[in-house]
Amino acid sequence: MSQGTAKKIYRGRFAPSPTGPLHIGSLIAATGSYLQAKRHNGQWFVRIEDIDPPRETKGASDNIIKTLDAFGFEWDGDILYQSTRLAAYEEIIQTLIANEQAYFCHCSRKQINEHADIGVNGPIYPRTCLHKKIQHHKYPQTAALRFHTRDENICFNDFTQASIRQNVARESGDFVIKRADGLYNYQLAVVIDDAYQDITEVVRGSDLLLLTPGQINLQQALNYPTPDYLHMPVITNEHGQKLSKQTKAMAIEGTQGSQALWLCLKFLGQQPPEELKNDSIKNFWQWAIPNWNPQKIPHRLSIPANPGVT
Repeated sequence: MSQGTAKKIYRGRFAPSPTGPLHIGSLIAATGSYLQAKRHNGQWFVRIEDIDPPRETKGASDNIIKTLDAFGFEWDGDILYQSTRLAAYEEIIQTLIANEQAYFCHCSRKQINEHADIGVNGPIYPRTCLHKKIQHHKYPQTAALRFHTRDENICFNDFTQASIRQNVARESGDFVIKRADGLYNYQLAVVIDDAYQDITEVVRGSDLLLLTPGQINLQQALNYPTPDYLHMPVITNEHGQKLSKQTKAMAIEGTQGSQALWLCLKFLGQQPPEELKNDSIKNFWQWAIPNWNPQKIPHRLSIPANPGVT
């Protein structure tokens, strides 16, 4: 095979935010993305999305890493901390501003809600500030920066959710890429870092499915390649809320071993044998990797937790 036709190495990632310890929902995401990478004989990276200090918990990053290690996850290369990437984000932002693909906005949430229609991701910003030409130095503390989305359909094929189509400008709106408090938004950082790490497939929870077209829109504006996507169902509590620190999801401890990983496989539609519950971590992965079948992942966007899972 010639160098020009060589098959690209699969590169996946798990990118938790350090808002608290790892819980069952996060472990499901880690397990699915890890097994998908192993299925392709590819690489799997860990990225800590620590760009929102007000929401982060002290020591959470180290706790997450120790828990992943205790569960037998093996990642490639060094862990990437987004907090070390701020200069790269700012450089891209300056490019977007220079190309008139981003603009400053000083509208309050109340002002936006008074005039906005409701879209797939909440209120659609009515582009109040699009043509105001607000200079950054005039609003250093109060201006957010928005990405100017294009009025066209973004289409992609998701592995579990089939064909997704969204006109981001009309259905979601121009989204914030840098907040008024100076913090960089997830939508910007995830696009830049997926390209930086050359991620070939993004495997994550379905709660991020409808944000994906906006990310693809931004990828196209930056001439980045678009990875493949696989959105897994998210686990919810009895009120239909995604399990998270905010919904008081219980932390997962490495001492729970194969039993917790077994539950993750069951949630993802796999059929692990009962004896794996009490087997070693090593034996769990020796069974899980060759038997992983992404075709069995449920197509539902969310699944209520079974008793004992949370």
